[in-house]
Amino acid sequence: MARLEGRTAIVTGGAVGIGRHYSEALAAEGAQVMIADIKDGSSLAAEIAARHGRNSTDSMTFDVSDEAQCKALVAKTIERFGKIDILINNAALYAPLPTLKVTEMDVDLWDKVMAINIRGPFLMVKHVAPHMIAKKYGKIVNIGSGTVARGIPDFSHYVTSKGAVTAFTRCMSRELGAHGICVNTLAPGYTLSDTGLTNTVHVEQSKAAAVARRALKRDQFPEDLLGSLIFLCSSDSDFMTGQLLAVDGGSNNT
Repeated sequence: MARLEGRTAIVTGGAVGIGRHYSEALAAEGAQVMIADIKDGSSLAAEIAARHGRNSTDSMTFDVSDEAQCKALVAKTIERFGKIDILINNAALYAPLPTLKVTEMDVDLWDKVMAINIRGPFLMVKHVAPHMIAKKYGKIVNIGSGTVARGIPDFSHYVTSKGAVTAFTRCMSRELGAHGICVNTLAPGYTLSDTGLTNTVHVEQSKAAAVARRALKRDQFPEDLLGSLIFLCSSDSDFMTGQLLAVDGGSNNT
C-alpha cells in the first residue's frame, strides 16, 4: 500500500517550482492533494488526476498572506476531501528577490517577504490546526532554508523570514503535540528548480558556491527532497516533532 493512502494534504505554493514536485510526490504515495498557489494549479491537478484518479487532487488559486483566502482554502479542502491530515507550508517569496544590503532595502519589500514567508505559514496553521486537533492527528511540514544555519549577506529579508519559520516550527510542535500533531521543518539547500533558475543573478552567485560547500559535490534538484518530505508526512516519523531536517548534500554539517 502507498505510504500516504487515505491521507489528505494541502500544499501551498504547490503549482510550480519545488512545490509542484511536492504535490506530485504526495499524490504518487496515495494522498489526496489540494494544490494551493498564487499561480493557477488546475493543469497540474488535471495531470495528477489523469495518473492517480479524479479524486486524487484539486486546486485553488489564493494568496497565502491573506487570512480570508487561507480560510477559504481550508473550507474548500474540507468540502472537497472531508479532512486535512497534512499541511505543507511551502509558499514563499524567493526567486524574484533582489540581493540588497540592509541599508538599501525598502521597508515595503521587507514587509512583503515577511507577509508571505512567515505570516502565510502562521495563517495556514491557525486555520488548519482545529481540523487536525479534532482528529487527534496531523503532519505539518514547514519549508525552511539552509541559509538560516550560516546567514548570507545582502539577503537578510529572505534568510530572516526562514529563520522565523524554524522558530515557528519549534513553538507549534510544543503547542500542538498534545493533540498528536507533528510539526517539523524541511530545510533544502540551494536547489535548481524551474522557478529558481529564472533568477540568473541567484544562479551566478549561488550555484558554484553551494556545490563547493557540500560533502556531496553535485547540484541539488527538487527530486532530492522528496524522500524526506514523504518521511515527514508518513507514519515513519510519528515520534519526530520540532525538528529541522536539512537536505543539502552536507552543506550544513550540524
